[in-house]
Amino acid sequence: MKKLKERWGIESNIQFTIIFIVFAITGTTSAWLSKPFCVWLGLTKADMGFWFTPIRLLLIFPIYQVLLVLIGFLFGQFRFFWAFEKKMLRNMGLGFLFKT
Repeated sequence: MKKLKERWGIESNIQFTIIFIVFAITGTTSAWLSKPFCVWLGLTKADMGFWFTPIRLLLIFPIYQVLLVLIGFLFGQFRFFWAFEKKMLRNMGLGFLFKT
């Protein structure tokens, strides 16, 4: 955990715990929200078959990104999660979305 704290620039165990709580809440919430979103779009497992899961995961991704920053803000960790978000999107080749 010490290496992770150093890598993320975290100084306290409380901040470390809060960050993990935010990740847990965000993951759960985005997965929970993806079901009604798929229903709203008319996507069902019966119609899509094998492709339902990959499509649902692609739909969860932008929901997760927005929720991560929002929930991070609510827990007082906006600065960490905004930097985390920008770094992750840059690594995925989407760095053009953010001017540095």
